[in-house]
Amino acid sequence: MEIKDAVEGFAVLAQETRLQLLRGLAARGASGMAAGEIAEALRVAPSTLSFHLGALEQAGLVQSTRQGRRIIYAVRFFRLRQLIVFLTDTCCGGRPELCGDLVRLLPDVVDERKAMQPAFNVLFVCTRNSARSILAEAILERVGRGRFNAYSAGTAPAAEPIPEVLERLRALGHDTSRLRSKSWTELTGPDAPRMDFVLTLCDVPEGEVCPDLGPRPITAAWPFPDPAKFMGSPVERTALLNELYGMIRRRLEAFTSLPFDTLDGMAIKARLDELGDSARMAR
Repeated sequence: MEIKDAVEGFAVLAQETRLQLLRGLAARGASGMAAGEIAEALRVAPSTLSFHLGALEQAGLVQSTRQGRRIIYAVRFFRLRQLIVFLTDTCCGGRPELCGDLVRLLPDVVDERKAMQPAFNVLFVCTRNSARSILAEAILERVGRGRFNAYSAGTAPAAEPIPEVLERLRALGHDTSRLRSKSWTELTGPDAPRMDFVLTLCDVPEGEVCPDLGPRPITAAWPFPDPAKFMGSPVERTALLNELYGMIRRRLEAFTSLPFDTLDGMAIKARLDELGDSARMAR
């Protein structure tokens, strides 16, 4: 690190709000915090917060990334380490180990590009939001590994998800505490998360109608059978639910494996349509 860079870094930190801000972000590690969370935690006005975050980012101590409508900020621990090393690398005649291993006080070095990779918001829509979309939401939360935020909704939502569906998810190790049936209109207001993908799971050939959520998100139709129409004994219905679970999971595993950073919107749309066709053909 050049001395001018060290001077800039220490000068930026020589202010109470910025020092508190950096300490708060450091406590969150590589996952960082949303700007709104930071403002609430520090009780700082948004305009003031923006000024201080800008200064920290300009000095290379903080980085930001957009996730939907939110901007997430995180400490650049590598840069912070450089500042500490700058203070100690000449210690005791060039033997900084005699000054104590200060660098170990910081978290391990992380790959900042991976840590701050933006997450995609994915909405699953079906008629009653009681089975197919509920299954998809739960599955994506697991297979998405933090890179995808899963949501589900219905055009004419039921009062609650089908109990058999929740029981099957719990039996397969999923947390169902946050799963509920709701209207897709809950996710269209100004404060709603911006959707990157909208996947409709309606069984269109059987007369179900799905909403038009506009051109901005990438959309695709993945028709799956409605578990509410499954017939037979409890054992037979469980077998059908297991089969449906497997079908949805295979599509989502293929979806999350797509090289999003190398494909444009049209190419991703084409790949999603291909997965929808495979879902239709597998039935």
